[in-house]
Amino acid sequence: MNIPFVDLEAQYKNHKEEIDEAIQNVINDTAFIRGNYVDRFERQYAKKYGIKHCIGVANGTDAIYIVLKMLGIGPGDEVITVANSWISTSETISQTGATPVFVDIEPGYFTIDPAKISEKVTPSTKAIIPVHLYGQPADMAPIMEIAEQNDLYVIEDTAQAHFAEYNEQKVGTFGDAATFSFYPGKNLGAYGDAGAIITNNDELARKCRMFANHGQMQKHNHKIEGVNSRLDGIQAAILNVKLNYIQNWNNKRLANALYYNELLEDIDEVNTPAIRKNDKHVFHLYVIQATNRDGLSKYLEKKKISTSIHYPTILPLLSAYDYLNYKKEEFPEAYKAQKEILSLPMYPELNKKEINYICEQIFKFYRGS
Repeated sequence: MNIPFVDLEAQYKNHKEEIDEAIQNVINDTAFIRGNYVDRFERQYAKKYGIKHCIGVANGTDAIYIVLKMLGIGPGDEVITVANSWISTSETISQTGATPVFVDIEPGYFTIDPAKISEKVTPSTKAIIPVHLYGQPADMAPIMEIAEQNDLYVIEDTAQAHFAEYNEQKVGTFGDAATFSFYPGKNLGAYGDAGAIITNNDELARKCRMFANHGQMQKHNHKIEGVNSRLDGIQAAILNVKLNYIQNWNNKRLANALYYNELLEDIDEVNTPAIRKNDKHVFHLYVIQATNRDGLSKYLEKKKISTSIHYPTILPLLSAYDYLNYKKEEFPEAYKAQKEILSLPMYPELNKKEINYICEQIFKFYRGS
């Protein structure tokens, strides 16, 4: 049996006619940059989130950068974020001229530990970027309390958590704004780079839309210098189709995760991902913590089971942040996790037979049979 890490071809085949028609319609209408298909996606995405504004942009990294810039964050400022994430979260802070300040993760959840945020707040702190990593909601209640007490912005990095819920409220609707990636492998994925910003703040939405479009709201009327970060028509049309299925896909991901948990619970060498009470984890990734992680990964590869590591080096220990002089001892939980985490195959089309095979091979690896 050959099990890929993610199977985008299977998803495409299941919805081929709708997606092909959507792409052809964009070509027929030559609506390649912005236009009706982008407008429709922005309206529908905002509606599904119950929020006032959605601004489509070129990718999830741009989304974070644009929000930070339009909140006025820049040189001399500090922005707090989590130690374990993809570099987009932190590099965009640096690109504004501000300094990223990293916080350790909450044991078992891989998200920022609220108990360790306050000690990192200084007079220069302007914002917190919690990351809803792997599809797991960050613990937003104490984060929002800390932000309110210290008059800080909150920008939710929701790139891996489309429609996840914290205490029955969608993540992305707590802070001043939320950012999304629609990279092809995401729960809601385009067929290229794509991203979005959502917010209830009218003025912030106006500024983000203007900045993302060369600083103009009408053509050739540039109010500020901006950037070129626009969601294109083909990607929007594809997302319009997929948006109809995202809740069902998320439910299938959760069902697959719970089945993994059931089969792996008796393997002492493996810790399965935790789910907070009253939360809906949408399992963009299914991440275990495993003894002899590298050995297990190589063994599964020989059995034609694809795995990955998200992420092999925590952000503060990357060479890019040597100048901040962080030590691994400052992030004991994240550092421990980076040596143990292993992402197993996870996608809606994954079936029980395949999950059975994966778990059987994990069992055989640790039992030596």
